[in-house]
Amino acid sequence: MKKIFFVFGLFLLIISCSKKDIKFEAFSSEAFAFDIGDGIAEVNSTVRVKGFVQTEKDNNYKAAVAYEIDLLKPDSTIRKSIFKFVQKDENKEPISDIALEAQFNLDSTYKSGVYTLIYKITDKNSENTLETKVNFDLEWEL
Repeated sequence: MKKIFFVFGLFLLIISCSKKDIKFEAFSSEAFAFDIGDGIAEVNSTVRVKGFVQTEKDNNYKAAVAYEIDLLKPDSTIRKSIFKFVQKDENKEPISDIALEAQFNLDSTYKSGVYTLIYKITDKNSENTLETKVNFDLEWEL
């Protein structure tokens, strides 16, 4: 009977100490635009991702996440690939999440309204993909 309790206790200890897999996902999405004058608006956006695959060598952790952003306009048309980048991070400790940032300008041909950024994200070490969206209001000052 003691052996059964010992084995059961050991089993529970192993399960509770095992590394949990984190799903590849995006969170904390935000975007905003502001009129910087001369018919130009600057758009800034950030999305954080976690659950990507990291490589480790000599206590040096590396991760790479590629992202491409499409712009959905208020009239439902899409401007493809308005922003594209590969974010590479390196750290002495495991990397918990990565910020994917974008900054670009829109000219006055873009009318006031609600726009949507469509992030197409790829973990370069696993080729896992995901998509997330974030809205922002574009308002021109008169």
